Amino acid sequence: MRTVAIILAGGIGQRMGSTLPKQFLEVKGKPIIVHTISNFEKNPRVDSILIVCNPDWVDYLNEIVSNYGLSKVRWVVPGGETSHDSTRNGIFSLRNELGPEDFVIIHDAARPILPQDAIDEMLDVAVENGNASLAIPCYETVIYTEDQKCGDRALDRTSIMRVQTPQAYRFSEILPLYERAEAENRHDFVYADLVAIEYGMKVYFSRGFVNNIKVTRPEDIPLCESLMGFTEEQLFSRK
Repeated sequence: MRTVAIILAGGIGQRMGSTLPKQFLEVKGKPIIVHTISNFEKNPRVDSILIVCNPDWVDYLNEIVSNYGLSKVRWVVPGGETSHDSTRNGIFSLRNELGPEDFVIIHDAARPILPQDAIDEMLDVAVENGNASLAIPCYETVIYTEDQKCGDRALDRTSIMRVQTPQAYRFSEILPLYERAEAENRHDFVYADLVAIEYGMKVYFSRGFVNNIKVTRPEDIPLCESLMGFTEEQLFSRK
């Protein structure tokens, strides 16, 4: 069994208000994407890494990979128009590389805080069930709205899970679902778990954590820097 991590770095960071895509902004002296890739570099269960990158930034990314000695990065492929298209490009590019029992991990480049135990627990669940997504219970009150201005009914929060990346899938099971979406000209899925659910697959949860932040806005940078001062055990404690 082999495992390839697909890192989604196709965004341009409009909400960050920077000319540099958010995944290339520096935190603690390194680009965010370097922190993200390093989490998979040091995990012995991850064999190689594929990065899906905005086509305009591929050369820049290749320089980063070389400068930081990220040896597990084997492929850099261009991203698509949507997040779904970028994930599709990554999965399709592995058609001739992976076999029936191999796995892919799909993760956002802008989520640089990822303890090793989170990766391992996710892979354990995925090997047992065919897939796994990091997820956490919903603790807040949830109200249904149609217009983002008001709502008239509460949803049962005990029936809701907040799903994160990374997510892992047996390649032979997720590939045909993306092929089906492509045949149906569907490009509106945010994450692979929504593709899986749309086509009848049950999604399994592994233990996520609240501090698995996705750097999206300027105020996320100091929060990210602060969280990087915590140990992996503090970030991913069972207590």
